[in-house]
Amino acid sequence: MDYQETKCFEIFRACVDAIHDGELIKQVSRGDKEFHFQNWCQKRLETIGLHFEGTGRNIYPDFCLVERSEGYEIKGLAFPGREKDYDANSNVPSGMHNGRCIFYIFGRYPSDKDAHQIEYPVIDLVLCHGDFLNAQHEYVHKNKHIRGFGTYGDIMIRDRKMYVVPTPFVLTTGTAGLSTLILPEDYSVPEGFVCVGDLTRTEGKQLVAGYSFDLRTNEIRADMVDNPTVGKVHKFKAYRCIGQSKRPVTMASNIRETEFNEHGE
Repeated sequence: MDYQETKCFEIFRACVDAIHDGELIKQVSRGDKEFHFQNWCQKRLETIGLHFEGTGRNIYPDFCLVERSEGYEIKGLAFPGREKDYDANSNVPSGMHNGRCIFYIFGRYPSDKDAHQIEYPVIDLVLCHGDFLNAQHEYVHKNKHIRGFGTYGDIMIRDRKMYVVPTPFVLTTGTAGLSTLILPEDYSVPEGFVCVGDLTRTEGKQLVAGYSFDLRTNEIRADMVDNPTVGKVHKFKAYRCIGQSKRPVTMASNIRETEFNEHGE
């Protein structure tokens, strides 16, 4: 993709500049557990003059650009804390949704801040193309339900799927403490950026095509099918702005081993 067709480079640079300039995450209230980092990212979009729609609960992605067919999903992570994965409640991650190219912005902030502290820094950040998390574009997320449960047969069971997804911080090494941009290798890059890593993700042997849940035993079973594109390699590159650290970014070897073990390879 031509860099002029995407705003991800400008958004990433704006994030890097904001972290360098000490722009803090500001918690609007003690009960603000979700939107503080999202608000920080919104400021970056506004700073570079982008028009966007979205924001709010149960909206995916969080920001849809108006002049570009791009969307940005924001994930704030407390550190130290849960950083290996995150819960995706509204949609499974993907590089394409509803005709838009989807990017994810992951930012970590201190979890051990003072109880009265409502402003704190961004520790590190990864802006990545959604395909780095999952390259499947065909799946459409839907919640379904059935009726007839319970003694009187008038209780509804709602199948509300939650996807638990590994974060770029556990998928890679060399991203901790820095800001990194991860894109498919076919993206052309404007001046001011330097490649700091070549990354690959390999498709597994089998795919989950469905699942069933036994209410009598509380057991869930997966319906597995062979992946027709097993072994296909998806290639990505990691970038930073010139002037940032050149620390190389690589795939985490333990993640690759876990993926192979899960697929029986």
